[in-house]
Formats: sequence, structure tokens, C-alpha cells
Amino acid sequence: MKKTTTSQAALASQNDLRGAVAGAWEAVGQSFDQFCLLAGVSALSEMMESDALKLAGEAHARNADKPGHRWGTTRGRLGFQGGKVELERPRVRSKATGKEMPLPSWQEAAEAGWLDEWAMNLMLINVATRKFGRAVRLPEAGVPSQDGSGLSKSAVSRRFKALTEARMGEWMASDLSHLDLLVIQIDGLHMTDKLLMIGAVGIDIEGHKHPLGVVEGATENAATVQALLDNLIERGLDPEACRLFIVDGAKALSKAIRRTFGADIPIQRCQVHKARNIAERIDPKHHAAVRHALKQAWKLDDAEKAERLLRNLARRLELEAPGISRTILEGLDEILTVIRLGVPSELRRSLASTNIIESMNAVIRQVCRNVKRWRDAQMALRWTAAGMLEAGKGFRRLKAYKQLPDLKAALDKHRAPETDAPVDPVAQAA
Repeated sequence: MKKTTTSQAALASQNDLRGAVAGAWEAVGQSFDQFCLLAGVSALSEMMESDALKLAGEAHARNADKPGHRWGTTRGRLGFQGGKVELERPRVRSKATGKEMPLPSWQEAAEAGWLDEWAMNLMLINVATRKFGRAVRLPEAGVPSQDGSGLSKSAVSRRFKALTEARMGEWMASDLSHLDLLVIQIDGLHMTDKLLMIGAVGIDIEGHKHPLGVVEGATENAATVQALLDNLIERGLDPEACRLFIVDGAKALSKAIRRTFGADIPIQRCQVHKARNIAERIDPKHHAAVRHALKQAWKLDDAEKAERLLRNLARRLELEAPGISRTILEGLDEILTVIRLGVPSELRRSLASTNIIESMNAVIRQVCRNVKRWRDAQMALRWTAAGMLEAGKGFRRLKAYKQLPDLKAALDKHRAPETDAPVDPVAQAA
């Protein structure tokens, strides 16, 4: 019968590790990080030794009440502190089957996915892959970054790619039926001249904001938007419910939305985009007057008065700037949608523009800042989805969320208007 022993080298290595921890503690004033890193490695070793004691008892001892017996030690790599460290762990074999028994602490640490989380979090805050090792390890910490430690830029990139693909797949297949969405904002973000990402953000009845989905396309056309809307419907978005859609003014967006949710679906064009388009084309001497007229129209509670004010502005500019006059009148109905719905002024300020999704786009640009070349559309999708989910972590509740029930009542009335005209019984009988 082969006798199982624990090598003296293994015992010495554990003693050396504990000694290194003690030495690091003595020099804690010089490097507290050094002590923490080595203490973490030492704690993992002690946890594995504790598991071995529970399964097989002390080394060289006969433990009839234990399910296993010692079988020496082995070395293996484990994800730790953003990379991999080589640790020595005890081995235990089952008395009943003769097979090796896994140590719970080692198994949990190996399956925790720490490396993927470290890679994703650091890359989302713009740590370059070639600087990843410096971000997670100190040169004097005593745990070297050698070959196979998982800190190379290619290893980090592979882990980031794997995790973002998994997260995006899970997110783009998540159920939306439990969200009582009242508002959906849709906008595009150009990654390159020929690569466009179109994303959607929803606002529920309680004022919470939710990144909904993203698709890629060459241009902001109706087919690309339709693909996004189809994905949302497949995931549980009710196409029969009346919601307020907010867009930047692209005709393709409105076309796809009306084709999917009905010709009477309320669409609000971004007033900020409208004012910006007008200001970019008009003579600077008219900027103040035009800006004042637009702000005055946006603040009105009466949609008819606001429309008359904008038509008067277009009429005044018709001779001097006919192109601007047509720009003001183009899409006039959609510009005044929130006013026509009777939305309270405080809530109207939040819903009259695409500021929410523009804020998300700013986070996506920040996340993608270090990307110098987009290899394909799938890569851009992964990064955009990661940026949207990162932006979602910082979303705050809508300021005027207490007025959202008023919006819901207005949407219900818009989809099913009441008929106040009395019914003539004679005509009805005829």
C-alpha cells in the first residue's frame, strides 16, 4: 500500500509565505498595499488548508471519521488581484472512490470569474490593456507578473471580449414585459463614417430609466430602426400600448415608429436639436430674436398659441431666409407633442428633448475613448452595449417622476379619445 505524505518542501513553502506576510506587516508603513496583497494570498492558502483538515484531518494522522485522506500537494494557477498567481494547495482523495476531492475554497475561487470582472471594470474606466498589469499589481508587492499571469494586453482583451459578449447576449435577450414603460427615447451614435449604433432608453411609470437595446447600421434609416423595434417587441414590449417616443428629428425614426406602433402614436421631436439646426443656418444678427421666440413657444401651455407663434416667426423670416422658414415649419406637429398632450411644465422640460439618451451617448464615447480602430460591427456593438450598461449604473430617477401619472392619463386619452357629442336615438335607429 502506497503511503501518502506531505512533502517538506510544501510545508516550507507555506511557512515561507507566512513569513513573507509577517515581513510585509513590519514594513507596512512603507507599503500597505504589499501587505494586503500578500495577506490575501496567504488567506487563500489557509482556507484551502482548512478545507483539507475538514476532509482528511491533520497530515500523517489516522482519521477514520474523515471521508478522505491526504495525497500530497500540487501547484495551480488561480485568478487573483486582476491576474493569475501560482499557489500550492493540498490534495485530498476519497477513501470510498479513490478519486480526488475538490477543495471548496479553491473551486469557488476558480469559478468566481474575478479576472473577467477586473478586465471589464478597468477597461470601462479607460485603463489601456498594455497598462493593465500596472493597474492591478505593484512591482514591490511580492507577487510577480510572470509569463502566464494573465496580465498581458492580449489576455486582458480576450477576457474583456468574452465577458462583454456574454453580457450583451444576456441583455439583448432580457424580458421587458415587466417594465411599465411610458417613454422611449431613440437616437443614433456614429462610431465611424460608415458605422452607426442606434440605441433606446425607456422611462417607466416610477421615473426609472432603463437601457433597452442597441443595433448597428450603416445609416439612420428605417430598416435599422425597425430592427431595434422588432427586438424590443420580441422581448415583451407591448406594441398596442400607447407610449411617448422622443427622437432627434430623423424622418426614418418617425416612419419606423408609426409603422410599428400605429399612425396615431405620439412622437416628440427634440426641441434642442430643432433650435440648434435653426441657429446653425440663420444669420447671427437674428439669433437673439429667434432664440427668444422659440423659448417663448416652448413655455406656452396652449399648443395652438405656440403653433401660431412659430408660424409668425417663419413668416417674418420668409423673405430674408426662406430656407430657415421651411425648417421652422417642418415637423411642427411633432415639435409641440408634449404641449398638445397637456403634460405639466416641469415634466415637459424633461421630455421635450433627447437629453437622457444624449447623456448615455456621452458615457459610451468616454468608455470607447481608447479604441483606435473598429475591426467590425460586432466589436462596436460589444463596446456600445458595455457603455450603455455602464451608463445605466449612473442613471438617476426622472426629476418630475411624480407627474408621470398625468402623462399616462394623457396617453390613454390620446389613444382612446372620449366622444362628448350626444347620440341621436332617431339617427341611431335609422
